[in-house]
Amino acid sequence: MKFLSKFMENLGVHFEKNGPLERWYPLYEAFDSFLFGSNQTTKIAPHVRDSIDLKRIMTTVLIALLPCTLMAMWNTGYQANMALEAAGMAGFEGWRGMVMGSIGCDSGSFTSNFIHGSLYFVPIYIVTMLVGSIWEGLFNIIRGHEFSEAFLVTGLLFSLTLPATIPLWQVAVGVSFGLIFSKEVFGGVGRNFMNPALVSRAFIYFAYPAQITGDAVWTAVDGVSSATPLAQVGAAEVGRAMQSLDVTWMQSFLGTIPGSMGETSTLACLFGAFVLLITRIAPWRVMASTLIGALLCATYFYVQQSGTNPLWAIPPHWHLALGGFAFGLVFMATDPVSAAHTHTGQWLYGLLIGSVAILIRVANPAYPEGIMLAILLGNVFAPLFDYFVIQANIKRRMIRHG
Repeated sequence: MKFLSKFMENLGVHFEKNGPLERWYPLYEAFDSFLFGSNQTTKIAPHVRDSIDLKRIMTTVLIALLPCTLMAMWNTGYQANMALEAAGMAGFEGWRGMVMGSIGCDSGSFTSNFIHGSLYFVPIYIVTMLVGSIWEGLFNIIRGHEFSEAFLVTGLLFSLTLPATIPLWQVAVGVSFGLIFSKEVFGGVGRNFMNPALVSRAFIYFAYPAQITGDAVWTAVDGVSSATPLAQVGAAEVGRAMQSLDVTWMQSFLGTIPGSMGETSTLACLFGAFVLLITRIAPWRVMASTLIGALLCATYFYVQQSGTNPLWAIPPHWHLALGGFAFGLVFMATDPVSAAHTHTGQWLYGLLIGSVAILIRVANPAYPEGIMLAILLGNVFAPLFDYFVIQANIKRRMIRHG
């Protein structure tokens, strides 16, 4: 490693200011920082001095996402293998069929499930990172900015929110739109007012709804339909909403249900929440207030009931284990850039997200999943919350000091 470090140090001379390769410094810095980290520190006010840097923050978030990532690969394969067994299919066409033909599609085998799911998740992740890195590199070279590890998290979050069957070209289009129009046009890392991963997914949802909605997109087997639990409840008869489910609450909590690849397991999200909270990277006020807002809103609907909408009958504790609520609460709503920053603002921000997420999920049967739009709405209001909180503090201080 000393040899490599010395080599990179000597190579860096050519990329420094007034060097022959000065324009390409962002590419050199990205590779050097990835291998050895950064030795740059703040020296003057008003910057905060701390032992943590952006690389350590993003590394911690990636560790927190690891259980969701592993679950994404295992559960995707598990759902596909179960569908193949139920349909009596010995195999399927394409390169994935060739790979699984030598392993066997056995839903009772951890290896078979994990490898089968990886054949869907890994290509999506590779396309996301490749296309995203191209856009990041292009804008960094034009502006002369350094590469940021933030995209490693954005790319993984985006990949985990997708169904396994989504076409790869749509993945490329989605991540391109999200990075360009929610981050780069505003100046890059730290200047985006919306979560880029959510903007990317929202774009795909509205631009290509056939590939991200319905019953045929959640199981990675052609011709097999498998509705998510939320869709099952939405299509049930009034008065028999929960009886229509073919899964238990514990199955939903563990994540062995159809859905977006990385969003199904509340248990995996809880591990991520523990890591983010114990390291103080995610604000606990946002998580707590989002949870409180969701439970209060869900309780209201559950108590009131409805004669026409079966989604009103979902018990509050079920909402926490269905859809992408837990994933959004832990990893999306707590984004340090697009979330509120004042303590009071974080409470208001989380309450808004939690209540609106359940409101959209329950009151709109055509869209039985509201956490994505709720967080984007919260991102829009976050600066306003902080502004009014700061103005209120200023007024109190002026009154106090006469």
